[in-house]
Amino acid sequence: MMRGQLAKEAGVNIETLRYYERRRLIPDPPRTDSGYRQYTRDDITRIMFIKHAQNIGFTLEEVSELLDLRVDRDTACDEVRMRTEVKIVEIEGKIRALEKMKEVLSTMVVACNENNLTGECPILDALEQPVERGDST
Repeated sequence: MMRGQLAKEAGVNIETLRYYERRRLIPDPPRTDSGYRQYTRDDITRIMFIKHAQNIGFTLEEVSELLDLRVDRDTACDEVRMRTEVKIVEIEGKIRALEKMKEVLSTMVVACNENNLTGECPILDALEQPVERGDST
């Protein structure tokens, strides 16, 4: 199949395919005599793998590493599990940071009096204050 058909069937746009090719996430496809790339169903499966891995939090670099592990069928599944456990810890850290951000924003909203003008807005005033070191919010 041609690039446009691959993009359509995989649910991505052509620029995404080009980007994946540049990042070497998709192997260079064989070409017809006239120079057109010829993709296969395996390419659709690979793109869907990439998109699914991204959707659950893996970076493209991590996806590339997972694809390498997928190709090397002799690698123990423990390696994949270990990488996934690391990703879980990373996501838990992001969740904690987001919860802290929500807490700070909620505190700001409570402090806000709807009748105040923006010159007296406690939210805007709080945003002007320096952030304490070690505090990511």
